[in-house]
Order: sequence, then structure tokens, then C-alpha cells
Amino acid sequence: MTTTSKVAIVTGAGQGIGFEICRQLAANGIAVILNDMDAPLANAATNTIINENGRCTAFPGDASDPAFIQQMVNAAVEQYGGLDIVIANAGITLFGDFFTYTPDAFRRVMQVNLAGTFFLAQAAANQMKKQQRGGAILFTSSVTGHQAHKDLAAYGMSKAALEMLAKNLVIELSPYKITVNAIAPGATLTERTMSEPGYADTWSKLTPMGRAATTADIAQAALFLVSEQARHITGQSLVIDGGWTSTSPQP
Repeated sequence: MTTTSKVAIVTGAGQGIGFEICRQLAANGIAVILNDMDAPLANAATNTIINENGRCTAFPGDASDPAFIQQMVNAAVEQYGGLDIVIANAGITLFGDFFTYTPDAFRRVMQVNLAGTFFLAQAAANQMKKQQRGGAILFTSSVTGHQAHKDLAAYGMSKAALEMLAKNLVIELSPYKITVNAIAPGATLTERTMSEPGYADTWSKLTPMGRAATTADIAQAALFLVSEQARHITGQSLVIDGGWTSTSPQP
């Protein structure tokens, strides 16, 4: 991926998939605003990228808050001169039985996963429209937006909605040469999932390709979709799951 002086915002990027996306963006010469709700995590992640000679600024805070989102966009413009790439990666997974799922849990999942993504796309698109040089927006969906998964009714619903948002925004954003796509990761080895006993072994058996994804597997696909090589791809959702959605065995 070849770029010159581009600027990106990535939310939910203190660790896991988001962090690896930031690392790879920075390694390709892109200046990154790295967001995470956890300030120490965001600062540590940013320091790691800076120590690898990347340009990166930590911007900790609630990526589901429209006022905070606008502050992030303003910071990208003030610190790096513009905004070219936005990856809405912040999300929350609240497992729960459908029959007893609470309104508070439902509202939180929708606020972070849907409202946060929607208003980040809105703020970013308004900035890109003003710049008149196009841009790329990417949403993080999930295989649970494609296939049913026990105790994830609300989460799966939110992720399916993100893919429809990507498709719908083609109408709004294409006149300004802004692409909008989604990635749908399957089982991925992250700090969070690896804390679950037997996660890697279980998903290596359930995944046709014989292993769960690494964060690099997901990040490389994300980088392609926000690159110049993908400038004619928009409104699409890319499943990255080693074939799991084709067979869909449950853990």
C-alpha cells in the first residue's frame, strides 16, 4: 500500500485488531489518531507506534459520543492537516440470553456499535467533503452479522446493521469520491479472546482453514479496503473468517 501524507482515525484501537490496523497504517506512512476508551491503553499503544517510527497521536475517550467524535476529527485536521481514512472499530460485545436481555445492555450495544459508527462516519464525511479530495471509511462488522450465534442477538443485529449502513451510504458519499465498506472478522486471536480458556484450540477445530485469525490477517484486509488499490470498491462487506460462515459450527 503506497500513500503519501494521509491521515487516519481508528477507534477502539488500544489493543487487538484496532491496534494492529494502526501499526500497519503508520508503517505505511499514514499519520494516525488512535482512540480507545481506556486512556492508559491508548497512550501505551501510541508510544509503541511512535517507537516504531510511526506518526501517531493518542486520543482517549468515548467514541460513541458525537461531541467527542467531532473533537477527534478536529484534532486530525489541526495536528495533521486533514482526514483521509476513518476506521470505526470501537465496539462492545455484551453476551446474554434473549429471554432475559436487559434494556440497559441493549441500549449500550446500540450506542457504541451503531450510533458511534454512524456519527463518526457523518463527521468524517463532512470533513472529507469539505476537503474535496475523497476518502475512505471502513466499518468493523462481524461474522455474527451473517450467521446466528447463541447469546449474541443484539450484537449480531448491530453488526448486520453496520453492513447495511455501508451499502446505504454509497448513495450519499460516492459523489464526493468517498468509499465506504465493512470488514466482518471471524474468530480472532486478541488479548481479550486469548483470555478465554481454550479459545485458540476450539476455533482452530471449528475453522475450515484450521486456525483462528491473527490481528494481522484482519488488518491487512482493512488496509487494502482503505487503500488506493480499492478506490473502486464501495458498499461492500468482506468476511475474514477462514471459511467459518460457510460451515458455521458452534463452539
